[in-house]
Amino acid sequence: MPSKYDAVIFDLFGTLVDNPEVPGRSLGTYNRAVADVASILGAPADEFTRLGRATSGMRMTGVFPTAEGYMAHLCHEIGVHPDDGRLAHAARIRLDAVGRQLVPRHDSLDTLARLRRAGYRIGLISDCSRETAVHWPGTPLAPLVDAAVLSCEVGIKKPDPRIYQLACARLGVAPERCLYVGDGESDELAGARRVGMVAVRIRVPYERRPDDGQTWSGPEIASVGQVLEHLA
Repeated sequence: MPSKYDAVIFDLFGTLVDNPEVPGRSLGTYNRAVADVASILGAPADEFTRLGRATSGMRMTGVFPTAEGYMAHLCHEIGVHPDDGRLAHAARIRLDAVGRQLVPRHDSLDTLARLRRAGYRIGLISDCSRETAVHWPGTPLAPLVDAAVLSCEVGIKKPDPRIYQLACARLGVAPERCLYVGDGESDELAGARRVGMVAVRIRVPYERRPDDGQTWSGPEIASVGQVLEHLA
């Protein structure tokens, strides 16, 4: 039976790899890296973390061309003034921490390979910083993805309809022929629906949170591999 889809577009964090900012296996590593960076810069860890979250939209849309520039901005807002050496050291710590997060979930690579063998185009849309963009080409996921749209490179993030449309244009498929898979952050699932895609939410068991199910009534899967069941 022919599929109603020509392409499957995935989110990255919380979908193909673990989400570093929710309770689960990655949170300790993420928090340690943030604390290390704050310490190197001489900034209070709580204030550094709060301001980092408040400026995440700027980081993810490429406002800061370098990690050092981003660190300098946070430090200026907090009122500390590290030298260039400490900024560069902090940037390296952050780059390494992001790289350690880009480990595919146990079934991500096999699922992408099976989709490609079945003739589907594979896309990626990720709200991410420049550190992710630096690492992306070297990940084992990259060769299996036909078109990767990274927010920091294109200057827009989900749920802006343009980022979904750009992914479709790069894949050469219509939105109505795309299945979108994501964990639901940044209103991404509703954004995908608004441009005509069918959306599926992924929630792996170890990343489930108390508010799960309160804002999404559509189909849901508990592993990347289960996306194969939604292609008929």
